[in-house]
Amino acid sequence: MHREIRKCSGMRGATQELTTVRVQDPRLQNEGSWNSYVDYKIFLHTNSKAFTAKTSCVRRRYREFVWLRKQLQKNAGLVPVPELPGKSTFFAGSTDEFIEKRRQGLQQFLEKVVQNVVLLSDSQLHLFLQSQLSVPEIEACMQGQSPLTVTDAILHYAMSNCGWVQEEDTRPALGAGAELHGSCAGLGSPLVRSCLKPPSCWSDFGLEDNHSDSLESPTKQPETE
Repeated sequence: MHREIRKCSGMRGATQELTTVRVQDPRLQNEGSWNSYVDYKIFLHTNSKAFTAKTSCVRRRYREFVWLRKQLQKNAGLVPVPELPGKSTFFAGSTDEFIEKRRQGLQQFLEKVVQNVVLLSDSQLHLFLQSQLSVPEIEACMQGQSPLTVTDAILHYAMSNCGWVQEEDTRPALGAGAELHGSCAGLGSPLVRSCLKPPSCWSDFGLEDNHSDSLESPTKQPETE
């Protein structure tokens, strides 16, 4: 279900740079309402100097991945950006199967992105992976309209409750879950609460695309956003 990204320094005896990124634990938010959607937990563990925090955990929805890819492509120039799993209006299978295929596609997308030196240099990627900032807040930070720098935002989140969650051994089924505990490498902290829910301040404003990340059903055409 995953693979570690290894980067050798080329020096004999030097420490290998390892990055593990996993997309897991899809959860249905706003269940029963017209604006229900599925978000995914992104767990990252690394010893790479490219990352500010060595362990992080955030929740992101599909449309935020769409935004990220657009921004990466805009800044990468001629460097190709990996593809996202497509939006399927009609899916021949169960809803759970669709969500699992999307989860796998999102993980493959991130695995390829963090292997690319050019894409890895984009600060928007780091805020996406290692902060609780919404898309508008990331944009404000990048434009210097936020009191926090990129590093400040990541470290602030790393020191918060949500920033300390480690990877789950197993991926729970869709729905409410119990708390998890863990620690963030390199920062040191007692056991804390997990971030199984996205922060209430997250917003979808500023996402101008036609992609829907609603819970899509094989028998119902998903609504567009």
